[in-house]
Amino acid sequence: MKLLDDEGVDFERVNYFVDALDADTLRDLLRKADLRPRAVLRKREKAFAELGLADESLPDEALISAIVAHPGLLQRPIVVRGDRAVLGRPVERVRELFATE
Repeated sequence: MKLLDDEGVDFERVNYFVDALDADTLRDLLRKADLRPRAVLRKREKAFAELGLADESLPDEALISAIVAHPGLLQRPIVVRGDRAVLGRPVERVRELFATE
């Protein structure tokens, strides 16, 4: 991520298309970011419509399963620092994550 590179922050980049997220890892990321699965869905992704994910009655676990099976549904980047995480858009969220000690 350019912001972290520019600020000299060491980080590990994970390409979840190569190193797929499992459901437990995704749940942990969501917990750290204090987000529900619906908040990280990419609604313009083809799979979103194909899987009927606009249905607000779908439980969180169904959304997690969909994201694990179709990683393109997950908004990115998600930046983790210790026990906290943020969805990296807008970029100011990432700055806030690294500004707090």
